[in-house]
Amino acid sequence: MQPFGSRLTNLRRPPREGKLVTVGRVEELPEGRGATVELEGGKELALYRVGGEFFCVENFCPHKGAPLADGQLSGHSVTCDWHGWRFDLRTGSCLNRPADSVETYEVVIEDGWIKIRI
Repeated sequence: MQPFGSRLTNLRRPPREGKLVTVGRVEELPEGRGATVELEGGKELALYRVGGEFFCVENFCPHKGAPLADGQLSGHSVTCDWHGWRFDLRTGSCLNRPADSVETYEVVIEDGWIKIRI
């Protein structure tokens, strides 16, 4: 068992390539919800729709690896279901443990398509 506060390595985080990846239609993600985005090679991201905007972070809590797409949304933050770590979707900052953040990804909407820059 890893000690509390250890940062796990996220093997499912996609490498940064600077390319836009189309992941779905705007209407497929309801307001106030999160969804897992599965990419090539088993990589994953978490996509959210909050206040008419879309936000994307890595789908992995750095504490114990819980999927953040399954967490509870409250405004612009998501709370990990496993141990209550909270993350700001706009910045990736962990709100209750500032040293433990998650990667954020740019979301672009083009002609009703959701695209994420990885």
